[in-house]
Amino acid sequence: MKKHPKFYLPLEENAIKVPRFEESAGFYTTRQRSKTMAKIKGANSKPELLLRKALWKENIRFRIHRKDLLGRPDLVIEKYQLAIFIDGDFWHGYEWQKRKPKTNQQFWIPKIERNMQRDQFVNHGLQGMGYVVMRFWEHEIKQNLAACVNQIKLYIEAAKKERIPENYEK
Repeated sequence: MKKHPKFYLPLEENAIKVPRFEESAGFYTTRQRSKTMAKIKGANSKPELLLRKALWKENIRFRIHRKDLLGRPDLVIEKYQLAIFIDGDFWHGYEWQKRKPKTNQQFWIPKIERNMQRDQFVNHGLQGMGYVVMRFWEHEIKQNLAACVNQIKLYIEAAKKERIPENYEK
């Protein structure tokens, strides 16, 4: 099997600087918090597995975590040039103005805002490569999985008939 090179994001202009989370920078954490944070997964999360199982059940085939694509999309349907991301509500800033963290703000606010900035950068990069990018919030998948699957199916049906315009955005 051909091994793909690890894909690094190029440096962007105006990238938000995130401080290191360590005691020397003035951040303190308990052992229990460290254990909890260490268990958070970036891939194969419950919402991602739910969506993957639902798509597979609908006979929609995909590749997962393509390392050779910008941003490592959670799902890629290569035939229709579709990249799908499942974004965690906290990590990607869902309703960010209402839900900003109350503790360790000097770390978390730049961290989450940098994630949001990177999401936009990845979207533009993939669109430049000819992909259509769909992003689903984890709560959308948990609360209304059928609607998320239906949206993907509608896109695929439209893409079968003709190429979707470049400016398509979920």
